[in-house]
Amino acid sequence: MKSSSEEGVRGSIQIDAAPVRRSLFRKYFIALFIAVIVPVAASGISDAWFGYRDQRAMLSALLRAEAGSAAGKIQGFLDGIKDQLGWTVQQPFTADAEGQHRLDALRAMRQAPAIVSITLVDDVGVERLHVSRIDLNRVERGSDRSNDPAVVGARSTGIWYGPVTFRHGSEPFMTMAMAGNRKAGLIVVAEINLKLIWTVVSEIRIGRSGQAYVLDRSNRLIAHPDISKVLQGTDAITAAALGKLRDEIAGTNGEATTARNADNGPVATAMAMIPGVGWTVFVEQARAEAFAPLYASLWRTGGLLVGAIVLAAMLAYWLAKRMTGPIRLLEEGTDKIGAGRFEHRINIATGDELERLANRFNEMAQELAVSRDRSERIARLRRFLAPQVAELVEKSGDESVLAGQRAEVVAVFCDLRGFTAFSAHAEPEDIIWVLREYYEALGAIITRYEATLTSFAADGLMVLINAPVPCAEPALRAVKMAIDMQEAIQRLIAEWHRSGHAIGFGMGLAMGWATVGRIGYEARVDYTAIGHVVNLASRLCSSADDGQILIDQSLAQCVRGKISVIRLGTRHLKGFDERVPAYDVGARSVRSSIMPNPNKDGRTI
Repeated sequence: MKSSSEEGVRGSIQIDAAPVRRSLFRKYFIALFIAVIVPVAASGISDAWFGYRDQRAMLSALLRAEAGSAAGKIQGFLDGIKDQLGWTVQQPFTADAEGQHRLDALRAMRQAPAIVSITLVDDVGVERLHVSRIDLNRVERGSDRSNDPAVVGARSTGIWYGPVTFRHGSEPFMTMAMAGNRKAGLIVVAEINLKLIWTVVSEIRIGRSGQAYVLDRSNRLIAHPDISKVLQGTDAITAAALGKLRDEIAGTNGEATTARNADNGPVATAMAMIPGVGWTVFVEQARAEAFAPLYASLWRTGGLLVGAIVLAAMLAYWLAKRMTGPIRLLEEGTDKIGAGRFEHRINIATGDELERLANRFNEMAQELAVSRDRSERIARLRRFLAPQVAELVEKSGDESVLAGQRAEVVAVFCDLRGFTAFSAHAEPEDIIWVLREYYEALGAIITRYEATLTSFAADGLMVLINAPVPCAEPALRAVKMAIDMQEAIQRLIAEWHRSGHAIGFGMGLAMGWATVGRIGYEARVDYTAIGHVVNLASRLCSSADDGQILIDQSLAQCVRGKISVIRLGTRHLKGFDERVPAYDVGARSVRSSIMPNPNKDGRTI
């Protein structure tokens, strides 16, 4: 996030600051001209040299960036295909695995549309499977391909790239072969449509005349915006010239150079290598267009030198004095704002860009202070509220809903069965891993249902529905949330069991009136509920078995006809003088029809 935002800010500065840069450049240029370079002739020559060097450096960076980008796209295209082909040679080819290999090949072709065909060759060089978009598929053909250059190359180097060919005289194709692991012993040979490479070089435009093209190992032109140049072939003289150009650029550590292209035109050009296939991407621009800004700059510089030489000394002194003070204030102010002192203000009254810059800094400091306060408030609220509810309370500015009051709530308790025994014998890393998966799964569901997480300790959680912000049908929402939580944790429990961890998960829900609000002290405040319903839900949770969701009678009556529940009779719960009716959420789906309500215990209501 940070890098993306910084790039966006830099991009916006480059666009918005263009007029400002011209104004400041004029002031600094005239001042430095008189202060540093007194002889007019020496100044002109020096400025021309530095301008040429800077322009050439900028042009080199631009051309290298374009060449590198194109090479990266082509390399990424090839790497993506290589990754997909790797999945097809992970397992040995057997009669039982024939269908799986075919599915792997089809999946690779679906994931990489540039793959035209895939052929699997076993460890003795016999073709076992051939899947193609344009030819008939073959299984167990038995052709001997042990002497195939693709098979030989893949065995010796692991990955082999064949030469580029043109099918039907227009579309470029290449053969790629890759060996699998030693256990599998398979080699995959794939035909690749390289049309994307032509698309990449065709989209590169630098100015009016800039273009890109690609050479293979033998200096043959394999991609060019003008496809006719590729189809005509590369003669020996042109190939030698292009090879010499590649060696010259390589000798300058990849910096752009001026040369003559294949059409004998003067250009500025740079290149980037594609190591895997040994290809070279060239990007070029006509020399006249490339250095046109430099020539224009020299003419402007000469005119300014002639007109400003008399007043340059006085103007340089005035500008230096005028610029030094505001720059110092800006430097001090930015240090203080960067240190978090957002109340600091930068006072500059120069009537130019520096004053506007100071005003923008002051506005930024004010916005940062507001954003910091808002973030702190939201962070405090998110400790116990769902993110959506925290945002709602913060935006409204009304935290009275968090004050102590009576409310009808649904209390939800849940914890892991056997966690104490598990934590006593398991490694700390395993305990943290289990808890991390446990809380991530429950947290996502609690957030989705906009419930309020009041507390959690070790493996136990307490969640409230309908407080502090009321919701529609809290009973139904709470039971649905409990079902989703139980199903999510049961999926995790299956994985934990495979790892040898005997853990279960039980839940208890109760609905009723409770006192809800914030409790704590100034440095730490939590939102919670107190009352009979909280104790009842906690005891129901303790009484629940693994996979069970126990609810009280009030909640069962509210969801009747919407959720399938089973009457379990009455239970003796710790802390309760009388036996308490308990119900189990049996079905795990919401039913559209009204459920029957027999009177006998143990039946669905």
